[in-house]
Amino acid sequence: MSNPPRSVVVVIPARYGSSRFPGKPLVMLNGKPMIQHVYERAVACRAVSDVLVATDDDRIKQAVEQFGGRVVMVTGNYRTGTDRVAAVARMFVGDVFVDLQGDEIPLNPRLLDDLIEPFVQSGAEMGTLKRMLDTTEELHNPAVVKVVTDSQGYALYFSRAPIPLVRDDPDRRVVGGLHYVHLGLYIYTKETLMKFAALPTSALENAEKLEQLRGLEHGIRIRVWETKHASLRVDQPEDVPLVAEKLQQFEVVKREVGFMGFKGVVSSR
Repeated sequence: MSNPPRSVVVVIPARYGSSRFPGKPLVMLNGKPMIQHVYERAVACRAVSDVLVATDDDRIKQAVEQFGGRVVMVTGNYRTGTDRVAAVARMFVGDVFVDLQGDEIPLNPRLLDDLIEPFVQSGAEMGTLKRMLDTTEELHNPAVVKVVTDSQGYALYFSRAPIPLVRDDPDRRVVGGLHYVHLGLYIYTKETLMKFAALPTSALENAEKLEQLRGLEHGIRIRVWETKHASLRVDQPEDVPLVAEKLQQFEVVKREVGFMGFKGVVSSR
C-alpha cells in the first residue's frame, strides 16, 4: 500500500522593518508588490497544498489581502524567518513546511518542485536548493551565500565567503561544478522545524548571519538538491531596477514561447 500524500505548506515570512531595506516586501516591481510576485509563483507550484504570508505589519497584511492572498499575523521577537515559519506551523496543520523568503522570487514555479518533490521522497529532515554560480563576481559577493556539499548531497557548510577556495588559482575565479549559490528557501518536516526553532542561536549562525548554520552546528543534516531554474533576489534598493527589468524580460519570453515553453525555460540569476 502506498503512503498517503503529504500536505506541504509554503510560508513566506515578510517583515517590514528590514535594517538594509525597510518596506522591501512592498516595493513595486512592474505594477505589483514584490510579495505578490513571490506568492503567485508559490501558488502555481503543483506540489503545494497551501501558501501563507507571515508578517508582523498591517501594511503588508493589507497588501496581501488586496491581491487575494492568505496572510497570518505573527508578532513577537523572532530571530529569523524560520522561527516565524515555526510560529505559523504551530497554528496550522501540515506535514511539511517550506520557508520561502519574501525577497527570493522564483521565475518558474518548477523551482519549488525541484525542492519539494525529492524531499518528500527522501526521508530527509531538512532540505534546500543550490544552483551553479555563473560569475566570479557572485563568488566574491558576501550577499551571495555559497554552499559546499558532500558526495551524498548533504551540506558541509554555508558561507558568505568564496568557498571552496581553489588554492592554486591566484585569480580566485568561479569554477563550474565546484561553486554553488545557496537559494533562500528551506523545507522541513514539522517535527524538525519545531526542533530547529527550539535550538539556541549558534556561534556560526551569529558570525555569518546565516540561520541554516544553526541546524548544522546542532547536528541536523541538510539535504541539498540542485536546480537549474532561475530566481531573482532583492537585497538592497539598488537591486530593484535590475530585478524589475529581468522580470519584465521573462514575462515577454513566457508569452512568446507559450506555457509549455515557459515550463522549460532556464536562465541565470
